[in-house]
Amino acid sequence: MSRLLLTLLMLNLLLIVPLWWRFGDISTHLLAWEALIITPIMLLLPAGKARRIVAIGLVSWVMLATAANLGTAVTQMAFARPLNLYLDVPLLRSIYHLLVGNVGQLLAVCAMLVGAAVLIAITLGLARLLLPPVAYSIKRLPGAAALTLLVIATTCAALELNGVRLVDSARLPMVNTTRFQWQQMTDTHAARLAFTAQLEAAPLEAQPLPGLEGRNVLLTFIESYGISALEKPRYAEVLLPTLAEMQQRLGERDLHVVSGLMASPISGGQSWLAHATALSGRWIDNQLWYQLMLDSGHSTLIDDFRATGQRTLGVMPAITMAWPEGQAYGFDEIAAARDIAYAGPALNWVTMPDQFTLDYTQRYLLGETPVFAQLALISSHAPWTPILPVLDDWSSIGDGRIFAPWEDAGDPPEVLWQEVERIRDHYAWSVDYAVKVTGRWAERVVDDNTLMIVLGDHQAAPLITGDEASAAVPVHIISGDPALLAPFIKRGFVPGTLPALEQASTAPRMSQLRHWLQADFGELTVGLGTDSATGIASEEREFSDSRTTTRTQ
Repeated sequence: MSRLLLTLLMLNLLLIVPLWWRFGDISTHLLAWEALIITPIMLLLPAGKARRIVAIGLVSWVMLATAANLGTAVTQMAFARPLNLYLDVPLLRSIYHLLVGNVGQLLAVCAMLVGAAVLIAITLGLARLLLPPVAYSIKRLPGAAALTLLVIATTCAALELNGVRLVDSARLPMVNTTRFQWQQMTDTHAARLAFTAQLEAAPLEAQPLPGLEGRNVLLTFIESYGISALEKPRYAEVLLPTLAEMQQRLGERDLHVVSGLMASPISGGQSWLAHATALSGRWIDNQLWYQLMLDSGHSTLIDDFRATGQRTLGVMPAITMAWPEGQAYGFDEIAAARDIAYAGPALNWVTMPDQFTLDYTQRYLLGETPVFAQLALISSHAPWTPILPVLDDWSSIGDGRIFAPWEDAGDPPEVLWQEVERIRDHYAWSVDYAVKVTGRWAERVVDDNTLMIVLGDHQAAPLITGDEASAAVPVHIISGDPALLAPFIKRGFVPGTLPALEQASTAPRMSQLRHWLQADFGELTVGLGTDSATGIASEEREFSDSRTTTRTQ
C-alpha cells in the first residue's frame, strides 16, 4: 500500500508542479488524473516484457509532458507566450550562450549538467517505482485499492475530456499538453507553408528612396525599451524626466523630434526578430520565419538604401561569434564585437557600453559618404547590472579603458536576481542610461542631412512588465530638417519625445516601418495601390491571424 501511495505522490507532483510555476496558483492544480490512472495500471500489470515496454512508453510520455510544461512556464516568463516545440528547440543554444554571458562558461556548463543529472535521476526513480518486483493482486487490499482508484480516475478523466469537471482542483496535464503541442505543430507547419508561399508569391522588391538620397539614416535599436518603461509609474518616474531633458537639449541645437509607438513582434528577448521585422517589412515573430526569410533572398531596407546610394553598415556589439545572417542581409560593412577596438572590460552579458559603441561609430564608421546604419545597442539587456553613468566628456572615452572602474560595480547578477524589486529598479536605470546616451549622441551626429530613427526592440520580460503588457515600443524620429519628420506626423506621430501612450492598443506593426519609408520617400510598389504599406499590412495581418492558435493555450 505504501508503494502505491509513494508512486502516486511522486507522479502527481511531477505533473502538477510545473503548473504551479506557470499559473502561480496551487489551489486549482492539485491533482493530475493521469497519475491516478498510470500508477494503478503499472502496479496491476503482471511482470514481464510487456510491462517494461508499457513502462518505458508511459515514463517517456510523462517526462516529455513535464518538460513541455516546464518549457511553457519558462517561455511564458521570458517571452510572454507558451512553448512551441516546432519553433523553440533551436532556442536551447541561445539559452546556453545567455547563461555563459551572465554567469560564465563554467557555471553555465555546471548548471546544465546538474539539470541533466536531475532529469535522469527522476526518470530512473519513476521507472523503478512503476516496476515493482511482483504485480499487485486484486484479491488483496493494495490491489483492490489500485483497481478501485483506476476505475474512479478513468471515469473522471473521461468526463473531464467531455467537458464535465467533477473535481475543481483536478486536471489532465499530460493529455492537455500533448493535444496543445500537437495542435501547435500542425498549425505551425501549415503556417510555415503559407509563409513560404507568401514569400514566393508576393516578394517585396528593393526600391530606391530618392527622398533620402545623400542623407545619413541611422536606425538605432534600444534594447528592452518598451512602452512599460513609460507607462508604469516606477519606471516612468525615471524615464520621463530623461525624455523631457532630451527634448529640451535637442531643441536647443535646432534639432526636431517626433515620437510614436509601434508593435514589436516579440517580448522579453530574441531582439534579432525585431530587427528582421523592421528591415524586411515582414512580421518575423519566430526563428523559423527569420531563417526562411533570409534563405529566400528577401530584400530589406539594406537593399533599398544600397539602391539609393548609401553605404550600408551594421553595428552589432552583441555579436561575438560567426554571424552568417549578416552576410545574408548584405551589409557593405559589419562591425561585430571583435571588429570594434574596445579595450575596456566586459560588463556581464554586455560586451561594451552603449556610449562607447556610439562614440566609436561616430569616430570610425560613419565616414564622409552617406550611410544607412543599423545599430543594436545592448547596455539595457538583462541582467541590468552594472549601471553606468553617461560621461559628459566624450573625448575621454578613447578605447574604452575609462570604463574599467565599473567592471565590478554593483552586485553581480547572481546576487541582484535574488530580489525582484531590485531587478525592476535596475531595469529602469539601465534603460534610462541607454535612452539618455542615445539622445546625447543624437546631439552630436544629427544635422539637416540626417534622419535618425530610435526605437525599442521589444518589451522586457513579464517579470518587468506584467503578464498582459502591450507589445508596443516607443519610436523617436530625429532630424535637423523638419520636412523629413512631416510624413511621420501624418501617420500619427506627435512632436516631442513622449509618444501618445493611449494609442498602444492600436499601434501599427514594426513591419510597417519599411513600407512607410518606401511610400513616403520612394516610389510606390507596383500593384499595391496608392500606399504600399496598406496592402502588405492587411496581407500580413490576415496571415498572422490564421496562426493565432499556436500562441495561446
